[in-house]
Amino acid sequence: MNKARSKKIPKTCTDLFDFIKKSPSCYHAIDTVKNTLISNGYTLLCEGQNWNLSEGGKYFVIRNLSSVIAFRIPKSDYNGFMIAASHSDSPTFRIKDASQIKGSDGYVQLCVERYGGMIYSTWLDRPLSAAGRVVVETENGIETRLVNIDRDLLLIPNVAIHMNRNLNDNASYNPAVDLLPLFGSGDKCTSFSQIVAKAAKTDKDKIIGTDMYLYNRQEGTVWGADNEFISAPRLDDLECVFATLEGFLESDDSDSIPMLCVFDNEEVGSATKQGAASTFLSDILTRINEAFGKSASELKRTLSNSFLVSADNAHAVHPNHPEYADKTNRPVMNGGIVIKFSAAQRYTTDAVSNALFRKLCDTADVPVQIYTNRADIPGGSTLGNIVMSQVSVNSVDIGLAQLAMHSSYETAGIRDIDYLIKAMTAFFEKSIVCEDIGNYTIK
Repeated sequence: MNKARSKKIPKTCTDLFDFIKKSPSCYHAIDTVKNTLISNGYTLLCEGQNWNLSEGGKYFVIRNLSSVIAFRIPKSDYNGFMIAASHSDSPTFRIKDASQIKGSDGYVQLCVERYGGMIYSTWLDRPLSAAGRVVVETENGIETRLVNIDRDLLLIPNVAIHMNRNLNDNASYNPAVDLLPLFGSGDKCTSFSQIVAKAAKTDKDKIIGTDMYLYNRQEGTVWGADNEFISAPRLDDLECVFATLEGFLESDDSDSIPMLCVFDNEEVGSATKQGAASTFLSDILTRINEAFGKSASELKRTLSNSFLVSADNAHAVHPNHPEYADKTNRPVMNGGIVIKFSAAQRYTTDAVSNALFRKLCDTADVPVQIYTNRADIPGGSTLGNIVMSQVSVNSVDIGLAQLAMHSSYETAGIRDIDYLIKAMTAFFEKSIVCEDIGNYTIK
């Protein structure tokens, strides 16, 4: 038997694929995190109720069903917060409420609009389905239910090369024309609303609101000469959600409060009540502070001993286009955690946060790499600088090197998953104390 093919796949990799499969939408991703936290003894808190927090307690809060913040209270007084942030959403297509389009040739399509900046071509000619949430009318008001139509349901067909001879010459796609998914055919075609209602276990007349999105049905796979690569949908950013969650759960207590944050809407700017630009994190920090009888001034002092890791995947050097990478800072898959810098402050990393995070990685024996954009190619933004609009702490932007970011099927390195879990476990087990301006101790 070929040694490469017989090489054992790490459990963390199969667990990641399982996590992604259970998370076809941002709502399902948060539900998967919720179930994992509950199974590990965490208590769900409601923002609209009083909180009775206790030392040694383990808690989490969900907002909008698409964002979550989890935290543990040490058994002694805490002196800071160790925070990790990632995001639950990925580029996709939202299905409009009046969804069906009946063409003159008998085809039935769904009317969609893009969510985030995706690579259009990667969505064509592959089995798709729909997942999200619906709001159902009940005798007492309304009820929100998660829906996953767990079967091959839709496909966006390409035009044959015979009909468009220029298809391979810098093809462009109009989302309102070229990217409508084919759903069915014929006058008696089952309606999309009927299928959604069946999945929600209700009558279609009872559904009064929907947030439904397309998702790629292809499952994760391991490949390469030595099984060194992985490919899956939504690696950006569910790979970081998974790894930071694992590190959070595996870590022991320290003198700081470990906090796991997963925000929604990063792909469209984060300016929502559940996004990184919202008051979600600051609200939770304030309520924790108040629960232990501390003043607003004490919270400010505590934040000076706090640290944020903004975890959102990074670009690996592309094998076909290495010229797109910076000349000297060129991350590769399986090369370790990528620390991201930007002179324009699209990333929050600076000399201090870089040094502190690198020391934490050293303690965990985790390699690190540096990413900066090529000077003439502007990069994207991420969670760190957006969170800073509400909560000011030292912060580093990191990720795992990947190819084809924002494709419907992305590629990364198999070893990097464990690197991030190890690093985040070490991170959550530490405290960072500001001894003086610019001087810090890791305890």
